[in-house]
Amino acid sequence: MKQLLILSGKGGTGKTTIASALIKLADARAYGDCDVDAPNLHLIAGQSSEPAKLDYYGLPKAQIDPELCSQCDQCRQNCRFEAISAGSTYRVDPFACEGCGVCQALCPAGAITLKPAAAGELMLYIHQEKVFSTAQLKMGSGTSGKLVAEVKKQLKGAAGAAELAIIDGSPGIGCPVIASLSGVDMVLIVAEPSLSGISDMERIINTAAKFGTKAAICINKSDTNPDHAERIEEYCQRQELPLVGKIPFDAAAVEAINKGLTIVDSECASGTAVREVYNKVMNLITM
Repeated sequence: MKQLLILSGKGGTGKTTIASALIKLADARAYGDCDVDAPNLHLIAGQSSEPAKLDYYGLPKAQIDPELCSQCDQCRQNCRFEAISAGSTYRVDPFACEGCGVCQALCPAGAITLKPAAAGELMLYIHQEKVFSTAQLKMGSGTSGKLVAEVKKQLKGAAGAAELAIIDGSPGIGCPVIASLSGVDMVLIVAEPSLSGISDMERIINTAAKFGTKAAICINKSDTNPDHAERIEEYCQRQELPLVGKIPFDAAAVEAINKGLTIVDSECASGTAVREVYNKVMNLITM
């Protein structure tokens, strides 16, 4: 199964808008949303069924048994995350605790244990032979990269004989992006013609290059700043990266998204441009 990942160096470039359009054009049987901090592909992916849900356990959290605690204060003094507070009883702040286990190792009374803690929720939609894998990280939880890996593992396990999986990634270049990049066949980078857009595009291109992943670029809202759009084109030429299309700003696209549709569900300038992007990307990923 080929895996196409859609990324952007920053938020707000239109990455999910383009990902949803490509999913529709490909009539993809397998797709996923790896933006586990703020997943939103389901809003325009036409999910009509309830997902199967599974708790995701990340780092464990410390718990103090007040019956055994001798209030020696060793745990509080040695917690580098300041997750333990003293009072009539000693308590652990689950949002601050990183599960390192120092408190457990130092406790002379054996009052502290590390307990599994749900850090997020995996969701799998299966409808009419199509599978959609996503997840939601709980507020304040870490290990987002591990949760992304579980989203991809769940997608691959449920995809069956699907020939193509399209994955909507996270913005930036952090752990979720690195986990998303692992094992994919190609990444489509959505850039916007702005100073920050160009800078972040270069960062994500360099990140993908470290994985040896084939990359292509498209410019979204390309007509909002023609000079910066030209800079992106020149950059792609210098780096010998395929520029697969330029998508204009389109008020009709905003209307479609607000209605829960993709930009290829109606005839509009952005939808026409995305169809060209899709054809070029499919040619590249099969090479």
